[in-house]
Amino acid sequence: MMYSSRRKPVLYFKEDRRFPWQKCSVFKLFCLCTLLVFGSLLWLQLSCSGDVGRISLEDGRPPQQPCALGRQAPTLDDPSWGPHRMALLVPFRERFEELLVFVPYMHSFLNKKKIRHKIFVINQVDHYRFNRASLINVGFLESGNDTDYIAMHDVDLLPQNEALDYGFPKQGPFHVASPELHPLYHYKTYVGGILLLTKQHYHMCNGMSNRFWGWGREDDEFYRRLRKADLQLFRPSGINTGYQTFRHIHDPAWRKRDQKRIAAQKQEQFKVDPEGGLTNLRYKVESKQEVIISSAPCTIINVELECNQSETPWCLLN
Repeated sequence: MMYSSRRKPVLYFKEDRRFPWQKCSVFKLFCLCTLLVFGSLLWLQLSCSGDVGRISLEDGRPPQQPCALGRQAPTLDDPSWGPHRMALLVPFRERFEELLVFVPYMHSFLNKKKIRHKIFVINQVDHYRFNRASLINVGFLESGNDTDYIAMHDVDLLPQNEALDYGFPKQGPFHVASPELHPLYHYKTYVGGILLLTKQHYHMCNGMSNRFWGWGREDDEFYRRLRKADLQLFRPSGINTGYQTFRHIHDPAWRKRDQKRIAAQKQEQFKVDPEGGLTNLRYKVESKQEVIISSAPCTIINVELECNQSETPWCLLN
């Protein structure tokens, strides 16, 4: 039977006077105790789904064990979630306001789509300029053996259409934030924002170039790597939300991008890096922290990148 959304059935017990044992006070006491136990379990479940299990990113204490995340949390024996698990890699530095929005939003979004996932925030803590590509390389190497594909994902880009596919990209790299849908970048060779690859395909490309210090151009170079590896690029179809498909939460007035080009960087930024990538990446993991942001778990990897200033002197701003 269907009920109105404004109404719900009321559970009640109808007394059957044909059985005299129901008048027994012991039986009534048993029923009362059963109701109390049931009510206590219900209260505990509601507490777990609320603020009890939350921990702030700025909290220096070790994170508590999270409560159950509800019906959308995957179970090992639930085949509807599929066999694959994504490593969602977020290159990061000093955008804590965006991170506090991103992690719980993406965790909920992927759970609704039944995508097994682990969120890795690769936090650059050295004194060099930001290097998005190197951080993604680090995330790939540190993501463990229990994930079989990656999502290179900007922290300021939130999908708004649940029809977007975040599943295993078996056929080839899948560019979720395609030029037809991204709110800012619309040129045909754009592969930034959100890109899915199997770990095998990413390894075939030798990862991304480590020569791009500062903002931009690393995606364009990676597009050429995809072509060199003979990997077919795929993009969404049947999405009719256009430039409203994603919400861009970056505030350029508050956090300006490092777009400076110094020394030979102006010429080098348009060249292909034939040898660099996973094979010449140099870094140190300062620490790893398992944190929970509004009931959403993630792993913070604090990383110090290394720079060979004889090869890329633009890793520092003079």
